[in-house]
Parts: sequence; structure tokens; C-alpha cells
Amino acid sequence: MSLTRRDFARRSALTGAGVALAGSVGALATAPNALASTDTESAGEESADRHGSVGYGPLIPDPKGILALPAGFSYRVITYSGKTKLESGEFTPSNHDGTATFDGPRGATLLVNNHELKGPRANWKYPVPLTEGLVYDPAAAGGCTVVEVRRDKVAEWVGIAGTSTNCAGGSTPWGTWLTGEETEDRAGQNGMTKDHGYIFEVDPEDRRRNRDPKPVKALGRYAHEAVVVDPKRGRLYLTEDASTPNGLLYRWTPPQGFEHGHGRLRTLADDAGALQAFKCFDSGGRFVDDLSRATRIGTVYGVDWVDVPDRDAKTVSVRKQFAAGEVTRARKLEGMWWGDGGVYIVSSYAREESPVQHDGQVWFYDPKRRTLTLKVLLGVNRDPSADGAFDGPDNITVSPTAASSSPRTARASSTCSAPPTAAVRTRSPATTSH
Repeated sequence: MSLTRRDFARRSALTGAGVALAGSVGALATAPNALASTDTESAGEESADRHGSVGYGPLIPDPKGILALPAGFSYRVITYSGKTKLESGEFTPSNHDGTATFDGPRGATLLVNNHELKGPRANWKYPVPLTEGLVYDPAAAGGCTVVEVRRDKVAEWVGIAGTSTNCAGGSTPWGTWLTGEETEDRAGQNGMTKDHGYIFEVDPEDRRRNRDPKPVKALGRYAHEAVVVDPKRGRLYLTEDASTPNGLLYRWTPPQGFEHGHGRLRTLADDAGALQAFKCFDSGGRFVDDLSRATRIGTVYGVDWVDVPDRDAKTVSVRKQFAAGEVTRARKLEGMWWGDGGVYIVSSYAREESPVQHDGQVWFYDPKRRTLTLKVLLGVNRDPSADGAFDGPDNITVSPTAASSSPRTARASSTCSAPPTAAVRTRSPATTSH
């Protein structure tokens, strides 16, 4: 059942618009170019009391110029495009992007890397190798690699090949990776032999499950960025990075009786479930055309969901199928992550094509209340090359240590996309969350 404007207005009057800024999200909200909230009831101080000091300290410049880290942290480069090699002997592909880690066999860590390579293979020096049985479109350069990391050994292989512009993606509760194509190229465009703009599922541990790649067409064909799974309700949320017009946030609801699991998404019919785009309205019931309209941390919007007419975009791009006033748009919708019972969503920036300019927003969608709350707002950074100011947030992760009360050693993997690209594993000192 949708949340009516009247219900949302009444709820807003009862609860107010105050929000708690916690963990690293709170730290971003106090960044030098963050726009401070004028809401005196927002609970930034309360959050600090509950979670202790925010952050790990200042970044220390890296003499090698690869990755600046706080004191006590270290990193190890585990793959390097054009230098390290796959099991098959080819070089590691370039343009690392979205990534996630999974528990592997016998204590190993499995790292999945997207490679955001757009267009034909001839355009790239290090495309994803066309491994037999794992190729969707032999003309496309992108895909994913899987890296098995042990204390004294690294092995890398292809998870999927022949896809295009693999950007953010997302992990699933059942241990697979969903890689999205940030493109709308059709067969015959840019040298492609198949339609692109889909989500594919990659199993990092069982390579056999990745054979004969099949796009999950039920999730739509558009410029995919990130995807997250609601582990309680089984719904998927997906961002679109597009302009002219700006992109949309989507929700996919599985068909009645569908149960998620390894390889289950690829068994779906092309029109299975319901794909919808979001529509926001403020506490007064007024339609919000673009998320850049929010200029105050703590802004809360009610959310409705509108059916997508043609999810495969056979003649018109999905985002162009809606008339003015039907859906809410945003520029540069990027990373997402499930945490705290909802979805954290990033809008990297807004420029001339948006009603209001900014250099980054982080939103939180609460599926139970059907509300969208602005957690972080970064003002326009007039000098992006200067140190000390955050701008252009992209991929996002919610730390699992935030809820922990015992010391632990945290590990994370990230990717460096500036050439030459590399997968980097970082290790933090033992930390205690309060």
C-alpha cells in the first residue's frame, strides 16, 4: 500500500524532521564544505555520544602516491592492470570500479572487481579476457574478475566477460555479486552485437554457475549503477546514472512465491515482478521533481512508486517514458548500501541540468516508513583540486563495525580507478566502537 500525501503530512507533524547523523555519514556531514543543518532538533550530538568519536584521524600522504591512509593503517596492492596476470596468463584488466569481498574456501577472501570498460574491445589495451563459456557479447570489453586472496598467495580469474561499462553493482545476502552495465547501447551501436544495459549475477566461489551469462532483464535496461537487496522483503533497489533527463531510483518487487538464492535471478521471466520508479513529495504534499531541491540536512520526503511502462526500453529509454510530474529525478545517482534497516543512496553532484547545484548528497530510504531522508549535503566545491574538502561521493559502504562493542581488526578492499588501475587491500588497526 502506498504512503498517501495526507498520511505523510500527518506523520511529519507528529515526529518532526530531526535526524541522527551517525558514524562516517555524520563525519561527512561535518566536512569543510558540508552545508550545516539549521534544524536545531537534529541529533548529531546524540549520535556522537552513542558511537564515540567519528573517524580514524587525518590522512597521511603516501610517498608512493597510491593511497593515503590514517595512522596505523596499511595497504597491499593485490592486482595491477597490465602487470599482474590472471590464471589464464592474460594481464589483469583495467578500469577497476565497483567491488565487494566474500568469504572464500579455507579462510580465503574472494574479491570481485568490476571493470568499467565501455564500447568495443579494440578501444582498450587491457580488456576483460574472453574466457570460454563466460562471454555475453564477444564485442564488449568489460566484465568482472574474481581475486582469491590468502596470506601468501593471490589468484585471479574472469567471473564474466563481454559486458560493457560495469560500474558499481552490489553484493547479495546469498553470497553473489550483481554487476550492472552503465550503458544503453543496443546491438549495432558502438560495435556491440547484443543489447546492453542489464544486471548480471556473478558467483565468486562457484565458477560453474557463471557459465552462459544471462542478463536479468526483469530488473530493466538502463544505465545501471548500484543495486542492493532488502534482506527482509526481497526487493531490489537500483540507481541510474544518467542525464537529459536526469536518472531515477528504481525498486523491483519479486513475483509472488519467488525465493532468492544462488542463480535464481537468472531463472526469472523477462517481465517478472514489478519494476517501479520513485516519486517524492514533501510534508505539505507537494511533488518534488528533483532531489537537488533539498537544501537542508534532515529534509524528509514521502515516497510513492510508479510502474515502469517498458522496462526493456525497446523504443524509448526507461527514464524518458515518464512525463513531467510523474517521477522524481536526480543527477549522478551512484552507490547504494543496505544498512540500519534501509538503503543509503548517493547522488554525486548536481549541475546546470538540475534545479539546484551541489557537490554531493547521501540519502537514507526507510522502506517501512516509506520516507527518504537527506543525511549529508556537500556544497559546491569551487576548487576540487584543493585538499581538505569532500566532494563527489560515489560508491558507499556501511561499516559492520559500527554496531560492535568489542575490539576487532577490520579489512576492506577498494579500487583505484586512475590509470594504472589496481585493486588495493587495506588493513586497519584493532579498533573499538562505542
